[in-house]
Amino acid sequence: MRNGHWNGTKRVMTISPQTFPRPRRSCLYMPASNARAIEKARIIAADVIILDLEDAVAPDAKVDARAAACRAAKDGGFGGRELAIRINALDSAWGADDLRQAAVSGAHALLVPKVTSAADIHAINDAMNDAYAPADMALWVMIEMPLAILNIAEIAAASRETRLSGFVIGTNDLAKELHAQNTPGREAFQTALQLCLIAARAYGMHAIDGVFNDIADEDGLDRECRQGRMLGYDGKTLIHPAQLAICNQIFSPSADEIAEARAIVEAFAAPENAGQAVIKVGGKMTEILHLEQAKVTIALSGGIAQLTM
Repeated sequence: MRNGHWNGTKRVMTISPQTFPRPRRSCLYMPASNARAIEKARIIAADVIILDLEDAVAPDAKVDARAAACRAAKDGGFGGRELAIRINALDSAWGADDLRQAAVSGAHALLVPKVTSAADIHAINDAMNDAYAPADMALWVMIEMPLAILNIAEIAAASRETRLSGFVIGTNDLAKELHAQNTPGREAFQTALQLCLIAARAYGMHAIDGVFNDIADEDGLDRECRQGRMLGYDGKTLIHPAQLAICNQIFSPSADEIAEARAIVEAFAAPENAGQAVIKVGGKMTEILHLEQAKVTIALSGGIAQLTM
């Protein structure tokens, strides 16, 4: 499987048969101002922990939250979970210091809100380099402003020359900026969700769906997770540990999907099908593109298995 990293100049791709892609089914925001939440983050079944310095932290607690997040990242203990720190916007009173300190915290990624252009990506990338962020620290950005949607292709293209590797969709901020209603079917956000996903995939990036606000509404969470997976998102951001089980289940390949994927790979590997572009598997006409999809499914299942070992 391909595994990208940033070497300070360009994205470098390496290939290892033993490496599975990181699953990002569940990406849980945890307020960095809450010490108990940080401790819980080390043991819960989230693929990604996002220590939040922005929306979840009151202004008078932001400096202490920054110190707590950086200390937690340096201390480690998160197992196989990916760790990101969401900083405050760079034009805020805290953003620049957030970036400088988080860049050397040991977190896997910085998540930066309120970006609107490719120029923002290059400026953030330069700031991370100036702050001595390690070469393998990734940049993820929140897509939550109308101008970001209009500029989404150029923002994604900036990943070719920077650390940028992922989009996280901010549907709550989009709703506010668009004066939109957040209905059960998320009709107001379909264009934005699809454009972000298309841009991410065009440039080999991951894309994470926005949060579901009603913690008690399991049916609503289930519905929204299924919609996100149907669109092609890798996972979903969450606001409470109670949302993890549903999200992990829906964004995981099912046993039937894994079995079908293995059957496709085995069929194309059979000597009698050597060189064939189209074969019949399980009564279905199956093309090379289905083989590639099957390999992705198997790799994702392997990544999930690694994470839970």
